[in-house]
Amino acid sequence: MPVIELATHINAPIGKCFNLARNIDVHMASTKRTGERAIAGRTSGLIELHETVTWRAKHLGFWQTLTSKITEMEYPNFFTDELVEGAFKNFRHEHYFYSINAQTLMKDIFRFESPGGMIFDFIFLKNYMTRLLEKRNQLIKEIAEMS
Repeated sequence: MPVIELATHINAPIGKCFNLARNIDVHMASTKRTGERAIAGRTSGLIELHETVTWRAKHLGFWQTLTSKITEMEYPNFFTDELVEGAFKNFRHEHYFYSINAQTLMKDIFRFESPGGMIFDFIFLKNYMTRLLEKRNQLIKEIAEMS
């Protein structure tokens, strides 16, 4: 199963970064080129523990619907979202936040498996998903550092 690990240093307090990372509106802004919209469950604002969000987006030329649920949360240190239903066989996205001298280290660990198989996942989908997460993290960093 592929694993994507990213670390993003943000010059902003941990609580602000934590909230931006679980903000549905920020996520939609980071994926606007895919037309991603929250269509059910929590559709705006801050998603909370045990809540779900259903996303609709065009990825790899196909419209897809995916529902994830926040299964773990400890403010402001971490939260996890996991697949409930969608195009993946499974995924688990762990979000960690570390306060370092009034700044934040945001770390993502994203594990996934698609119906396309391991070769597709490792050769193609891992790069695609990494780029999506990097764009999301860059937007979080920009918003957090500007205010």
